[in-house]
Amino acid sequence: MNNPFARIPEVQEFSLKSTDITNERSLPSIHLSGIFGVPGGEDVSPELSWEGAPEGTKSFAVTVYDADAPTGSGFWHWAVVNIPANVTHLPRNAGTPDGANLPNGAYQLPNDARAARFIGAAPPAGHGAHRYYFVVHALDVEDIGVGAEATPAFLGFNMFGHTLGRAVIVAHAEVKE
Repeated sequence: MNNPFARIPEVQEFSLKSTDITNERSLPSIHLSGIFGVPGGEDVSPELSWEGAPEGTKSFAVTVYDADAPTGSGFWHWAVVNIPANVTHLPRNAGTPDGANLPNGAYQLPNDARAARFIGAAPPAGHGAHRYYFVVHALDVEDIGVGAEATPAFLGFNMFGHTLGRAVIVAHAEVKE
């Protein structure tokens, strides 16, 4: 699969950094999935910080997507919505089930495992390297208007006409047989 953003409008890019993950590098084991039994996995979301969002940004959403999952539709690992525009940082482990480390007003949607939390990378053993897209979306609305039970795919549909900018880190994970 190519870039998952290839079929949606191009938008302004801005900067996404992390003290935990690096673009085009392997994910550290704490960001792999313990829930799905990946050795060393702890399901800890990485620290993320961003800057340079487009003028007119009223909120942010964060998504994590495995473009190479053998599902025909990829696999959504995390989605956070309604992050206020004055917030430009999520601490490590912001994706806990209780969401206690998220900014006021922000909340997590259920991922493809139907858990409203961060689930770490879990490529099937022997399937090869998977690409994990960690994305901050700058939006032109304060509230994207999706309910707490919405899917990340539905979020993407709702963001389609509201995305002003996008910041991306693509990290990799592979589980050997």
